[in-house]
Amino acid sequence: QVQLVESGGGLVQAGGSLRLSCAASERTFRSYAMGWFRQAPGKEREFVATINWSGGNTGYADSVKGRFTISRDNAKITVYLQMSSLKPEDTAVYYCAASIRATISTILNEYAYWGQGTQVTVSS
Repeated sequence: QVQLVESGGGLVQAGGSLRLSCAASERTFRSYAMGWFRQAPGKEREFVATINWSGGNTGYADSVKGRFTISRDNAKITVYLQMSSLKPEDTAVYYCAASIRATISTILNEYAYWGQGTQVTVSS
């Protein structure tokens, strides 16, 4: 069974930090580019960050550059999103996703596998 499971979400004050984790069920995910997306209430799902198969190349949405860091540990088949200087507008359900390609992508439709999401709420 192919699974991506997010964890680490919760309630945090503005200016605080939070680290999200995404655990994959199969070793084949080590060869895939990974991404984080988020969806706020009443809004469309949007790109947040992406990382290539090896972790050597990353990309970020302009809204999170300098605040969020994506990383991966292929030995653990896990992807992380370190979030700092959090703002109320970061409040959303955060989704981990896997592309079947090895290179980074900001395009939602290029990701084939999705986790169930983890809620991040940033208070004012």
